[in-house]
Amino acid sequence: MRFNLIDQVLEQSEDRIVAIKSVTSAEEYLGDHFPGFPVLPGVMMLETLVQAGRVLLQSHAEAAGAPLVLAESRNVRYGNMVRPGQSLEVEVTLRKASDDGFDLQGVGRVNGETAVQGRFRLVPLADDA
Repeated sequence: MRFNLIDQVLEQSEDRIVAIKSVTSAEEYLGDHFPGFPVLPGVMMLETLVQAGRVLLQSHAEAAGAPLVLAESRNVRYGNMVRPGQSLEVEVTLRKASDDGFDLQGVGRVNGETAVQGRFRLVPLADDA
């Protein structure tokens, strides 16, 4: 299954991106998380940060010739919940680039309050063939 969680890019520079994920009640996974009290799952919040990081690093990934995948996440913390009708605004900053990957830091906010934050590492997908 392939899905895009980034609905809109608000700002982008060489080392920073700000993007929006709008949560709607039409999203299939909300029906089970949680019945009667739907919220955006934490893993989807983290994936939104990762996808924003991929957009930020798109030119690097094209140069590497391989898609970027999540290799590590550190110090991930969750705060406020994101409910249908709300938007998660994510800001991802490139901390360090090296030949073997990219260290990023991200924060996601809903109504100005932190919903998710953490550091993560994206690396080119290894060709094991």
